[in-house]
Amino acid sequence: MRKRIAREFYARPTLIVARELLGQRLVRRLDGERLAGRIVEVEAYIGTTDRSSHARSGKTARNAAMFGAPGHAYVYLIYGMYHCLNLVTEAAGFPAAVLIRAVEPLEGIPTQRQLRGMQRPLRDLTRGPGRLCQALAIDRLFDGADLCGPQAQLWVEYDEKIPPAQIIQSPRIGVRGDTAALTAPWRFLIRDNPWISRKPAN
Repeated sequence: MRKRIAREFYARPTLIVARELLGQRLVRRLDGERLAGRIVEVEAYIGTTDRSSHARSGKTARNAAMFGAPGHAYVYLIYGMYHCLNLVTEAAGFPAAVLIRAVEPLEGIPTQRQLRGMQRPLRDLTRGPGRLCQALAIDRLFDGADLCGPQAQLWVEYDEKIPPAQIIQSPRIGVRGDTAALTAPWRFLIRDNPWISRKPAN
């Protein structure tokens, strides 16, 4: 049985957490079934000075979970239809989180396909933050959810340690902000993994 990642893991510098989340298993329990995928692509968002972060203008009702304790979920809706899952990091009161951009589907794949309403290639099942949330039935009801508690319906387990040579860093995708935000190499992905949302430019 794989060990669940404890709160102490998340209560560290966000860039370290982001890198070490690669290879770990994101698990959603749905009606007694495990839906899971290996994390293959993430992005870090750190503090109010990160002009691409939702926290750049301070705490609001929408981003309150990002200011909360580490090891909780921050889930938001984009374009009025796609949910995005973030894992809150660092100390409570400091807004930082890791966006899960893509996972490699491993468990409960037939149910994931059904939730996505797709018969397309498996590669398209969980490639991208909106797709993976749909495949794992993650929505705004999980905003602020504790990922580390015994009653959690969503959590991360230790699975595979990715060698440094297999990890690529690049600027984040589709972000806005100043030059620092646009160029910060805060996207982390597993080299040559077919489930990443987009290949890095270089």
